[in-house]
Amino acid sequence: MSTLDISSVREVNFDGLVGPTHNYSGLAVGNVASMSHGGLVSSPKEGALQGLLKMKSLMDAGYAQGVLPPQQRPDISALRDLGFSGSNSDVLARAAKEAPQLLRAVCSASSMWTANAGTITPSLDAQDSRVHFTPANLQSSFHRYLEPQTTGRVLRAIFRNEQHFAHHPVLPATPTFADEGAANHTRLCGEHGEPGVHLFVYGRQAFGGEKEPKRYPARQTLEASQAVARQHGLTDAQTVFAQQHPDAIDAGVFHNDVIAVGNGPVLLYHEMAFLDEEGTLDELRAKMATPLIPVRVPQEAVSMEDAVASYLFNSQLLSNPDGTMTLVVPGECQEREAVWRTIQDSLLAGNNPISDVIVKDVKQSMRNGGGPACLRLRVVLSEAERAALTGRVLLTDALYDELTAWVNRHYRDRLAVDDLKDPQLAEESLTALDELTQLLKIGSVYPFQLG
Repeated sequence: MSTLDISSVREVNFDGLVGPTHNYSGLAVGNVASMSHGGLVSSPKEGALQGLLKMKSLMDAGYAQGVLPPQQRPDISALRDLGFSGSNSDVLARAAKEAPQLLRAVCSASSMWTANAGTITPSLDAQDSRVHFTPANLQSSFHRYLEPQTTGRVLRAIFRNEQHFAHHPVLPATPTFADEGAANHTRLCGEHGEPGVHLFVYGRQAFGGEKEPKRYPARQTLEASQAVARQHGLTDAQTVFAQQHPDAIDAGVFHNDVIAVGNGPVLLYHEMAFLDEEGTLDELRAKMATPLIPVRVPQEAVSMEDAVASYLFNSQLLSNPDGTMTLVVPGECQEREAVWRTIQDSLLAGNNPISDVIVKDVKQSMRNGGGPACLRLRVVLSEAERAALTGRVLLTDALYDELTAWVNRHYRDRLAVDDLKDPQLAEESLTALDELTQLLKIGSVYPFQLG
């Protein structure tokens, strides 16, 4: 394993840009916010600007911030694979008439939630001292199943240097290996530059599982988590596999990052996060070199309903140089009295490193079921690895200004679900994405650019 200067290693949060077709189609079964807001009129421009403003504020606060591009949407080639033919306009019109649910799926802007993009192992933990990437297959829902190929191209384009980065194939897209990426994976350690222990959380076992949710599907399997760990060369001493509580999934906790968040030695979690709470904590304590700091929020303080509605646990937990931590929460946390009281009285005033809270407005994302933590993919990189990145993807003031201007040029203020059949929207999206790849200097990553 690699031995690096700890001070040179930083966690970079790569946020996904909200796409031009951001809409509320209510596609995600088990995601209460997505289902309850289905059919509302969205604002792609406001959503993209809210996401960029969150990135900018964290960059200004001293955190390393990166940017990932959205997917090509609508995915007209997916409609053609399903039997729709003719011109692009013909395909869109026929899909809107005959299978509107498919049209909504191929227009989904869900790639903005890059916590689902893949699973990352830092070079500190890898046998070959490289950063390892596995794109998630997202096979549990059709609209996200369409993402992994482009996600893989984007990751390979940015993390291109083979001396520093290793890319693995997507797991087989079957129910056995259902993989939802880093939304169900947390790395716990002392400093970011120290070896870590990887907590993989699954919802069900494909082979031999007994306890599963009854209302909503479990999206991550133990077998998928184990396969990713094998791809990355992680050992038993570096991994903990824990089952998410089935009752939490049935309450709308479709990913572990809706009920728990960890960073450094801190694990902030709801008491209903894990089926075997004590067993999970005991195994983490046994394998971590640095003492685990569990921060438990009991049901009596924050109900499952409040946890899901506020996305308290889908907040970003960020490490500061002085050893303290900052919690970045969505504005909805202030709207729930019990949640805000818990943040003030238990988290900020508690015996833990969390010393500050930042409230961000990401309502466009929240209405579709994604909070601050959903919007980012965490990649721990050394100084040399950051220097080896391809393209212009680390946020600066100049890049922020250019991306803001790009959004204002290309994005619509309002988008209703019925607008998705508009062929002009498809043309606007392709024009915007072609310009974006030039702005980010990442080359051709989209199907329409590859011919």
